[in-house]
Order: sequence, then structure tokens, then C-alpha cells
Amino acid sequence: MSRKSVMPATFEPSMSTSRQPLGPSLADTLPSINFGFDELRDRMAKFTEKFDAFIEQGRKRVLEERNQFRMNVAELQEDQRMKKKDIEILQLKTNTYQQTMAKEAAETREMQQAIASLTEQRDKQAAMRDALKEQIAATQREIDARLAAQRAHAAQLEAQARYNVPELDFWVTNLCMRIEGAGAEDRLKFVYTHIDERNWEREAWFELSMSGRDYDVRHCRPKLEREKVEKVLDRVNETRELVVLLKGMRELFVEAMKS
Repeated sequence: MSRKSVMPATFEPSMSTSRQPLGPSLADTLPSINFGFDELRDRMAKFTEKFDAFIEQGRKRVLEERNQFRMNVAELQEDQRMKKKDIEILQLKTNTYQQTMAKEAAETREMQQAIASLTEQRDKQAAMRDALKEQIAATQREIDARLAAQRAHAAQLEAQARYNVPELDFWVTNLCMRIEGAGAEDRLKFVYTHIDERNWEREAWFELSMSGRDYDVRHCRPKLEREKVEKVLDRVNETRELVVLLKGMRELFVEAMKS
């Protein structure tokens, strides 16, 4: 800072006059005044030094605060960048998780549909199985009933055969007939002779089926009226006596030969 020169602390008598004083001047009688310029100069110098130091410190403090502010802003920007990156990562994870959940939900629905379909098929198969079991049981009961009936019929035929063997021999001789096989286990062929007065060797025959509970005539030669044969069979099946069949069929053959 520029500083102006200060005047001397005391006033001196003017040197421009050439007059010699005749006695003490009025100025000599004035008291000397000290304005304290030196002290003021020193104080101003100290103030200036302190002010400059204050300004320097303020400038340094402002620079430090600005640098610190920039550092803080940079840290905040870095934190913001990291937070943004974390948010992006979390958003990506969220999207992936949502996609995974949607896929699992779709798979769950498909599995539930498959389970429902399999359950329906199982129920249908179980119902079909139960129906088949019932049919099998009913068929088995029917088979058992038929087997029992056949066994009873066979036992009855066996008993009747044992009873009728002597009588059958008698009627074979007296009715001029013979018994042959008809090609099946449950069939017999009865062949008659001496039924045609014009030709005693002429034969007439019929096949008796014993496959069922009742007797039945399947074939005969010569042909007979079915109605008449049915009447004979009704009597036989009612009495269960074979001789009724043998005599009745011979009568029908004799009648047929005469006609």
C-alpha cells in the first residue's frame, strides 16, 4: 500500500522572512502539538498486515471449502452412479425373478392340468376295471351255474344210464335199432330197421343232442315234421325217460314210411 509523507510533528518558524524578531513571536508562544502520525502509521501497517493475513486465510479457506465441495460432489456423483448401477442390477434381478415366477406358474398350471388329466384317466380306468370285475364275476357266476347244471345233468344221465342199460338192451333188440356215434361227444345216432314193410333193410335214423339240459333232435332221415318231433321231445324232457323218445321216434318214422 502506498503511504503519503507526513508533516513534522512540530511547527518551525518560517525561514522565508528576513526580518529578525524583535522579541518572542506569537508562534513561539504556542504550545507544540504532537498528532501521533508515527503511531498511526504503525497501527495502519499492523492493520494492513492483519487484513492481508485475514484475506489470505479467507482465500485459502474458500479454496479448501471449494475443493472439499468438489470432492463431496464427486463422491455424491460416484455414490449416485453406484446406486444407479445397483438399481439397474436389482431391476434386472427383479425382471429375471418375475420371468422365473411366470415360467414356474405356467409350469405349475401345466402340471396341474396333467395331474387332472391323469386323475380323470385313472378314475375312468378304475370305473372300467370295476365294471370288468363285475362282468367277470357275473360271467363266472353264470359259468359256475352252468357247470353245476351240467354236472347235475350229467349225474342224472349217468344214473339214468345205469338204470336204463338193461332196459336199453331190451329196447334195442325189440325196436330193431342200433346206437352209433354222431361225431361229437354230446351226440348219439339212433338207427332203425324193419320200419318199411316193403323193405325191412331200409334204415331211418336221428341224431340226439345232449349238450343242454333238455334233449334235442338235430337231424333225422327221412325228414319228419318238426312239430311232431317237438311233441315227442316235450314228453321226453318232462319224464326224462329215454325209452319214450325211442318209441316215439320209431312211430314217427313208421308213419312217414307209410305215407
